[in-house]
Amino acid sequence: MAGTPELLRGTLDMMILTVLDRHGAEHGYGIMRHIRETSQGVLIVEEGSLYPALHRLEKRGCLSHEWRRSESNRRARYYSLTPKGRKRLREQVTDWNVVAEAVNHVLRPQPAPRPAT
Repeated sequence: MAGTPELLRGTLDMMILTVLDRHGAEHGYGIMRHIRETSQGVLIVEEGSLYPALHRLEKRGCLSHEWRRSESNRRARYYSLTPKGRKRLREQVTDWNVVAEAVNHVLRPQPAPRPAT
C-alpha cells in the first residue's frame, strides 16, 4: 500500500474517542501509538492532525484532561472521555456503520442486467 490512506472526515475523532473508551485516560503519543498498533501500522496519525482534534473534542465537551507524569516521567496532558464523549462515540459508530454498509453495497459486484426479451 502506498502511504497512509486518506481518512474520511470525522474518523479521527471517532478513533480517538474509541481509544479512550477502551483504554482509559491517555496522553497524545499514547493515543497515536494505539491507533497505529491496532491498525497494524496502516493508520499513522501525525501530531499536526491529532492535537487539533484533541483540542476540538475537548472544546466540544467530549474530553477532559489532567496533567500527570508519563511512563518516561515527563509531564503530560492525559485525556479522558466525558459522558458527552461516550454519547458522541455511540452516535459516530452508528453513523459509520450505516456509511460503511452503503459503501460496501456500492463496491460489491452487481449481477449483470438481464437482456430484454
